[in-house]
Amino acid sequence: MRAVVTRVKEASVKIEGKTVGEIRKGFLVLLGVHQTDTEAISKKIADKICGLRVFEDPDGKMNVNPTDAGAELLIVSQFTLYADCKSRRPGFSEAARPDLAIPLYELVIAECKARGFKVETGEFGADMQVASVNDGPVTILLDSEEL
Repeated sequence: MRAVVTRVKEASVKIEGKTVGEIRKGFLVLLGVHQTDTEAISKKIADKICGLRVFEDPDGKMNVNPTDAGAELLIVSQFTLYADCKSRRPGFSEAARPDLAIPLYELVIAECKARGFKVETGEFGADMQVASVNDGPVTILLDSEEL
């Protein structure tokens, strides 16, 4: 599983011109599911997202976790995080098919909600327009193979 976690001042996702998810201060998470991912990996990624200490403390150091920062989460499915770019036309055979990806994506969302976060989402498989005002910018790449 891969997650691109961006600290934002605000973020939103629209489908067909209608806002379906919107947050203020927090994380925009683009989440890709690999064909070999499991529930255990989903829980591990959720735990890492919810514990990243990248919000500033009073001294300006990135030392505050999302809970203490009052962060919100916008989690958007992103199968293209598993693009194989060996040629000029990316292939996506490593990305999980919807029958595996949807339940694991939803598990990440549920795990974050269980930790008390306000979680907004896009719609799996939809054509979405994602907007964000990055803060910092701070962007972290999480790859379950490296956690």
